[in-house]
Amino acid sequence: MQKKLFLGYKLRRLREQRGLTQASLAKTLELSPSYLNQLENNQRPLTLSVLMRIAATFELELSAFLEDEDSRLVSDLREALADPLFAGAPLTSGELRSVVGSSPELARRVLSLHQAYQKLHERVQSLADSLSNREQGDSFAGPQFPYEEVRDYFHYCNNYIGPLDEAAERLWDTEKIHSGSLLNELAAYLKRRHDVRVKIVADEAGETAMRSYDASTGTLRLSALLTSASRAFHMANQIALLEFGDQIDELVDQAKFSSEDARSICRVGLANYFAGALVLPYRAFAAQARALRHDVEQLQSRFSASFEQVCHRLSTLQRPGARGLPFYFVRVDMAGNITKRHSATRFHFARFGGACPLWNVHEAFAQPGKILVQFAQMPDRTTYISIARTVTKRGGAYLKPSRQFAVGLGCEASHAPELVYAAGIDIADLKAAVPIGVNCRLCERTDCQQRAFPPIGSELRVNEHHRSFVPYLFNPPDTPSG
Repeated sequence: MQKKLFLGYKLRRLREQRGLTQASLAKTLELSPSYLNQLENNQRPLTLSVLMRIAATFELELSAFLEDEDSRLVSDLREALADPLFAGAPLTSGELRSVVGSSPELARRVLSLHQAYQKLHERVQSLADSLSNREQGDSFAGPQFPYEEVRDYFHYCNNYIGPLDEAAERLWDTEKIHSGSLLNELAAYLKRRHDVRVKIVADEAGETAMRSYDASTGTLRLSALLTSASRAFHMANQIALLEFGDQIDELVDQAKFSSEDARSICRVGLANYFAGALVLPYRAFAAQARALRHDVEQLQSRFSASFEQVCHRLSTLQRPGARGLPFYFVRVDMAGNITKRHSATRFHFARFGGACPLWNVHEAFAQPGKILVQFAQMPDRTTYISIARTVTKRGGAYLKPSRQFAVGLGCEASHAPELVYAAGIDIADLKAAVPIGVNCRLCERTDCQQRAFPPIGSELRVNEHHRSFVPYLFNPPDTPSG
């Protein structure tokens, strides 16, 4: 049976963005105003003929219009509403999609309200801890909320910032930059265009800045501890700040952040985005990625980049009309904290709490430097080919130990023919797939022996005369007890 398409909110959004009335758009699409009204209110499904007319009228790619861009919003809303704060039976996927489809902006505001509640709860807990320990000081302060706000900005932009990505690519083409001599060419460009000289400095005084720029002397100092790939990235970052600062400020203004901290953090993030786009220019990188079947190590060699830079860039190839494979990207520290994350796939990361312990990104720490491949399946039966490998940030001295992270990259198994890491994997054999989830608080698998605690909203089944290999026995949230 063919799936019916109810995308009324997208049609309404397009119409309003173009300043059209329902009557004028109905006339252009050769529809009656009442029929268009029904389409916009999801009372009638979109037919193929109407879709084609919409694409022609608004000069859209049909695939872009049909893309389920709000699946991540549904996933975030499901997680937020799983909080014990919201009493009652959990909403079904259909109900959540209906809410998001009718008013995505309302869903975003509910998420913002829940984030504010989470932040307030953390502050209260911090205050309680401080009072109980008779400690002084400002326990409330912390940058977490502004960082979350900026993270959501990139999340809902699908981690693709068109104006900066295209500007970086134009600069690459205009200056005829070559990956093999990237460091020298970026240093020469900074000197020629901005009268800035690059100086590599040792960490002699204990000041551990990776990059520092002195505008009065026109000097960009880079730490000697940085790899060549990192030095190139920081030079590109400085170019972003010097040459494209106005464009970055305009994007920040459009985002309408709630605090100056969030605005400042986003400026840094956008400058970093430009830097990544300059050292790994979109069309050249995307073409090589396809040709090499997304072999990260070969792409490192071709573009003189780091493993992490290549993985992150692969997750941003979402330019309309020239999209790459949809990847998720994540970086995790040794304590399991997610320090970077993005998903252009249906794979969604939890906004709160850790990640699934069965995910190969955790196992990577046991085998440093080795690329681990995993064939995994989420509870919704979507399967993924995932890779994970550790990356090391040098400390540079015995008393400054190196930092180690695990980087994860993956895409849906349906793209296996385009992925070198799928070699030898039978994606049709679902029994071979590792059953993973988002995290324990959201996963409803009843047979997981790695579960840390039951999912929120579940009903525990406790029997003092029975001990199972599964840590928690429970009824799934939507299953009535009997």
